[in-house]
Amino acid sequence: MKVLIVSDSHGRTSYLEGVINKVGPIDAFVHLGDFEGQEEYIRNLVNCETYIVSGNNDYFTDVEREKIVTFGTYRVLLTHGHRYHVNYGTDYLLETALENGFDIVMYGHTHIPSVEYRRETYLVNPGSISLPRQDGRTPSFLIMEIDRRGEICFNINYCNYN
Repeated sequence: MKVLIVSDSHGRTSYLEGVINKVGPIDAFVHLGDFEGQEEYIRNLVNCETYIVSGNNDYFTDVEREKIVTFGTYRVLLTHGHRYHVNYGTDYLLETALENGFDIVMYGHTHIPSVEYRRETYLVNPGSISLPRQDGRTPSFLIMEIDRRGEICFNINYCNYN
């Protein structure tokens, strides 16, 4: 299973469109918020199962704030992250995951890509597909792959094209 994970496109879709064209076939697509009114456009970019949650800049939307999904045998929380104060670290997010039996939490908001594995829980952030904040300020996204044995792998990728 191959899952494309993005966040914080902020109404700018050129890098997102490029990524979708470059990564090839995917089994699922996740957008972790701050799409700023582009949710239907984004849904129409892919032909697979699509999961979108709203972020702190997604005003006047009916898109859920959080979503619980399953990928393979992994129970996953999708959230933008701002309600968990992720700008100050992921401890609160981790405690929420442990209390609720999540194997993986996918979040955005910080615009900085990250993959952490703590206390048997993955905390993953694809960074921002349009407005990055990490060193080098290159738009980023994640690919999550689950192999036939159920083993999981996360890869942070960067957009080095226009």
